[in-house]
Amino acid sequence: MATAPRQMSVVRATGVRQVRLVCGIILFAYVVSHFLNHALGNISVDAMETGVYYHTLFWQFLPVAIVFYTAALTHMGLGLYALYQRRQFRWRTIEPLQLVLGLSIPVLVMGHVIGVRLGQTLYGHEKLYPQELYLFFVAAPGRLWQMTILLLIAWVHGCIGIYFWLRLKPFFTRAAPYLLAAAVLVPTLSLLGIYQGGRSVAADSDDGEWRTHNLTRRQVGTAAEGNTLDRIAGGLTIGYFGLLGLVLVARGARALRERRGGMIALSYGNGKTVRVPKGLSVLEASLRHNVPHASVCGGRARCSTCRIRIIGDHDTLPTPSQREAFVLTRVGTADPSIRLACQLRPTSDLSFFQLFTPHTHGADGQASTSASIGQERYLVSLFVDMRGSTQLAEKRLPFDTVFIVNRFLGAVSQAVIENGGQPNQFVGDGMLALFGLAADPQTACRQALKAAAGIATHIDALNDLLSHDLRQPIRFGIGIHGGEVIIGDIGYRDHIVFTALGDAVNVAARLQDMTKTLACEAIVSEEIRRTADIAEDALPQQEVAIRGRDEVLAVRVVANARELAGLVDRSERVAA
Repeated sequence: MATAPRQMSVVRATGVRQVRLVCGIILFAYVVSHFLNHALGNISVDAMETGVYYHTLFWQFLPVAIVFYTAALTHMGLGLYALYQRRQFRWRTIEPLQLVLGLSIPVLVMGHVIGVRLGQTLYGHEKLYPQELYLFFVAAPGRLWQMTILLLIAWVHGCIGIYFWLRLKPFFTRAAPYLLAAAVLVPTLSLLGIYQGGRSVAADSDDGEWRTHNLTRRQVGTAAEGNTLDRIAGGLTIGYFGLLGLVLVARGARALRERRGGMIALSYGNGKTVRVPKGLSVLEASLRHNVPHASVCGGRARCSTCRIRIIGDHDTLPTPSQREAFVLTRVGTADPSIRLACQLRPTSDLSFFQLFTPHTHGADGQASTSASIGQERYLVSLFVDMRGSTQLAEKRLPFDTVFIVNRFLGAVSQAVIENGGQPNQFVGDGMLALFGLAADPQTACRQALKAAAGIATHIDALNDLLSHDLRQPIRFGIGIHGGEVIIGDIGYRDHIVFTALGDAVNVAARLQDMTKTLACEAIVSEEIRRTADIAEDALPQQEVAIRGRDEVLAVRVVANARELAGLVDRSERVAA
């Protein structure tokens, strides 16, 4: 029964962009396979032929071939639709570049596909690497440049798409160096393989016996067959240009219709009003009129930073698409007056205000570049708070209280840094520390547990140091929880700080508060214990209700935080 809601969620999350992404991934997998096959030319032409045997064995397997050609046609069709749909080309340069590169691929690849695949289907040609390399390096060297341009365009187009897909993923920062290395090495080795293989074929082609065995009618066909294939390729190319022309005509007709259909006024709630044709999204209208508008994902409905709240009646607005409804549900918004600016295309005058104000100016008043914003990561949050600071302040001079609180926060920060964490926010006598900015989840969880033990040890030393001045030892409470959060720069102008936002951070703060009622030094969520691979019977378990959450949360109560270091060490020894 639980699978039905999940299936509905997947359907709601699926839109044109998601279909295009899946098709693009399939095509990119084919390109990677083909490039790796080309790279075998650095070994020998025989190695290339062996590789292409397995390459075609997989990609020409009927179910795979159906999926592949369906993905290719769908991706091409959605590329043309994207050209029609795109009303504003003032995004980052890389996005129009990706669109232009993608639309140019069918023109460049048409002759190769027709010559190899259709030649095999119609005439039984068996053109493999020797025949293709002979064509490029001996018979028609001009085609080599066309093929090189095609390879580079296809690779760059695919890499841009992969970048847009992965850049908001939690692991992207760690994987980026390896992905960049692959993005450079794979096409380089592929082109070198083609060059080495072509040189070998060009040298062998001087031998009449080689020509007899590799340039037969069965392998390359006759001149008449070649002319027929060229005419088919030319006709399909003209047809594709005709489709491009129809799309451009359709864009012009739409613009004319919109102008005749009248203009609407968009009021931003701050006195700014713009007039735009009907049919533009609110985000496109903002870009057209240079109105700053937050949008981390670039208008792809993959984030909610472009959210707006409608002022006045919202019943006449177009209903949210499946993708927009999914994003709004994902961020917990059920208010019908809140919409995504990148998806809402109003047909009448509209007043609204932005929920996320973009950073339009830096401290010096100049336009600033986008900060570290909107990156989703798995982090471990550790909240620690000093107990009894109110009573401490009542009995002391203000400067004495500040001195003791600073010593407390210094001891806590030292323990966090020693164990690979980063002190992040200081709120009064409390602190938020983050773990996992440069470590995997298991390491981050273990670092946080060790940091909790280190905090207890450092506070013990601080209590000894200040024993002559303290009526009671300094006590503390710690809450630790991990999960997906959004990290970025939060604030305004000179007051921007790097921090984490999300449910996992809030839960850690709630757990820290619970240490008072449960009379313990630390509370660790079950998520942390499991990810750190701590023995299940090492700490007592309890289920607690978290304010703001419907479900209870399983936690581990730690009476003495110093024990956590030994538990982590034991877990690491068992793993080793």
